[in-house]
Amino acid sequence: MNIEQNRIDDLNLELTLSIVKEDYADKKVAKLKEHRKHAEIKGFRKGMVPMSLIEKMYGQASLVDAVNDVISSALNDFINENKLNVVGEPLPAEDQPQTEWVDGNDFTFKFDIAQNPQINLELSKDDKIPYYNIEVSDAARDEMKQNMLKQYGSLEEGEAAKEDDFIIVDFVQGETRVEGAYVALRSISEAVKPSFVGLKAGDSIDVNVNEAFENETDRASMLKVKKEELASLDPMFKMTVNNVKTFVNAPVNQETFDKIFGEGTVKSEEEFDAKVAERLAFEYSNESNWRFSKDAKDYILAKAGLEVPEKFLKRWIFVINEGKFTMEDIEKDWALFIVDYKWQMIRTYLMQKYNVKIEEKDILASAKGFAAYQFAMYGMNNVPDEQLESFAKNILAQEEQSRRIYDQVENEKTIAAVREVVSLDVKPISVEAFRELK
Repeated sequence: MNIEQNRIDDLNLELTLSIVKEDYADKKVAKLKEHRKHAEIKGFRKGMVPMSLIEKMYGQASLVDAVNDVISSALNDFINENKLNVVGEPLPAEDQPQTEWVDGNDFTFKFDIAQNPQINLELSKDDKIPYYNIEVSDAARDEMKQNMLKQYGSLEEGEAAKEDDFIIVDFVQGETRVEGAYVALRSISEAVKPSFVGLKAGDSIDVNVNEAFENETDRASMLKVKKEELASLDPMFKMTVNNVKTFVNAPVNQETFDKIFGEGTVKSEEEFDAKVAERLAFEYSNESNWRFSKDAKDYILAKAGLEVPEKFLKRWIFVINEGKFTMEDIEKDWALFIVDYKWQMIRTYLMQKYNVKIEEKDILASAKGFAAYQFAMYGMNNVPDEQLESFAKNILAQEEQSRRIYDQVENEKTIAAVREVVSLDVKPISVEAFRELK
């Protein structure tokens, strides 16, 4: 067999494989023998079918398999011997003619091979990357304080209904009566809401429920009917208010402090304010670190200036997905994909360069952080560590979630290593200006 290579450019080459009968003949015979060993044909004992019949039945398939084995072995040997860092795997050339599979013939195949670029990136203190230090303002602290008090607040009896209040009402239409329905004013359509604001216990108004409650699932639940029954209902009801429920913030006292921060952690409003500022600073720090990670990646990608064989890569993605995506689909998401593809190459390079290791404890800690965030979304800020760990392990048992967290940890530890090497151009900034950054 003969291999000729044609270097297209630094990253692309074309291989021409010339295969003669001697290259594949023995492999074909071996495959025919394997077919004979397992063939079960009426009139013949297993393993004793004449080779002429085996040839007739499996000759073409055995020839194709034998030649493909020769091709696969030759391509792998060429890649390994030349130490090529290939993109995906070799693809048949687009101008490869249709093969006529005739035993004894010589065959010629052309393959396209693409290589990933070699990375040679040096970072030092001369590399300056912005780090935005978000300042905690009194206004932001007070807003967070009020949000926390609202989170731990309660519904109490109110007078006139306000836009964030609830009303408990009866709906009446002839003989039909729905009693004690809870109505959140924030869920009422904007066009109708003004007629609900200001209602008091005992007030009655006529309501078109289709106009007031646009969400069909909520409307059916409120009227205690099946969703499919809504279309046949007369939408006009008389609505009478029984009670107004208003949401009242939790009082600033020791009981509230204990609920939010744990028993005895905070003992005065001054300490409460300090804790709120501390929590806000922590949240801002996470946002600053996220932004630094983004800016560092952008900076490193620009400095590395990687060129990749995009034409080949698009074709390889199309081929391996076997019709799941069209070329138009691939083009649509290409800008995001290619940035991620380059970053993964650079990240691997940086992890090796700075000896970044990912340990099981890193993965578990990240999963616990994600678990704590999810609990906090529901107002649970003091979840015991053993419960967090149990929840984290359940997350890691899910393949997709585990892969996402592993990728996140690789990013975080790589960026942490970069942060030690480069210089941080610290920029104080207000949270409003920070959130306007592109």
